[in-house]
Amino acid sequence: MAVCGTLSAPAGAASAASLPGVVLTSATATLPSELSPLATGKRIQYVTTDINGSLIYATALILTPKTNKKNRTVAWAHGSTGLADQCAPSANQNVFWPEARTAVAALLSRGWTVAATDYAGLGTTQSHPYLVGGSEARAVIDSVKAARNLDSALSTQYVIDGHSQGGQAALFASQIAPSYDGALVLKGTASIAPVSNVDAFAPLIPGTPGQGYLVMGLYGLAAVDSTFNPNTVLAAQAKTKTSALTSGCLMEILAAYENLTAEQLLVDGALPDAVVTKLANNDNPAQTAPSAPILIVQGTDDEAVPYFITHDLLLPQLQAYTQPVTFTELAGATHDSSVVLSASTVATWIAARFT
Repeated sequence: MAVCGTLSAPAGAASAASLPGVVLTSATATLPSELSPLATGKRIQYVTTDINGSLIYATALILTPKTNKKNRTVAWAHGSTGLADQCAPSANQNVFWPEARTAVAALLSRGWTVAATDYAGLGTTQSHPYLVGGSEARAVIDSVKAARNLDSALSTQYVIDGHSQGGQAALFASQIAPSYDGALVLKGTASIAPVSNVDAFAPLIPGTPGQGYLVMGLYGLAAVDSTFNPNTVLAAQAKTKTSALTSGCLMEILAAYENLTAEQLLVDGALPDAVVTKLANNDNPAQTAPSAPILIVQGTDDEAVPYFITHDLLLPQLQAYTQPVTFTELAGATHDSSVVLSASTVATWIAARFT
């Protein structure tokens, strides 16, 4: 099978449906110091699909506990790192954020194998469909399949744990799991400060320090919607800064855009309603029923995903379905500190799902 941006089913393959999760390459990975005492790591390229069902490939880290291995898999869905290939956490420890390392260490210490996808387009030839939940969800689920293809002792049971962009990915994965994960059995989804309700959220961002996230979201939409061009809504001054999207990662992108006014960011200082609708259709979880119990964690002082987006909007949307939803509020916690402060709580909740 050729390793390229888009894959074709090899001659003699049983079906394209059998290919997601196939491991194309595997190499020993050097792990951050917080994780190397706990696990061995493999950086892999594996088959997944895009939102249209075409075979593509993605990259991931598969982390295997050195002791107390339980033969269960937790998929770690990472928060925002950027859009360019150098922003893939599996290959760049600088964007394997400290809070993510804390969360993953808590999972490894319980004896669970961790499958940590980079998502489509980070570390591959495709564009990264940033915040396109259907794309992220497929990469997450197929990373678990890939882990099992590397280690046949792993059970079909898995849980997803994600933060921010990854919290959104986790919720989308819960929605598609019954029709997509095949023999796997999703036992639960933990979602920390997830992106949601973009139709309410996106209009608040222009003119704020976090507006680099919005620019990334526009380019993420363009990766899956050929009818949309970010240059039609970005203002002239914002267009001069787009090199940061390819030369840098999250921190450089945020710094490039943080001081622009709303009018310097967007034509007329606001997104057209039609663009907000497109973003919402691709980015909002809870549009269909989740398939397993959910844990939502949210800090009250989150500067990136406002508390009310999660508590007042997303939580009731999820509670309208039949799966149990547990909400954990962290007083005074920020977007990143919520991951560290909840690491033990999340791991305990996951253990109960496996039990």
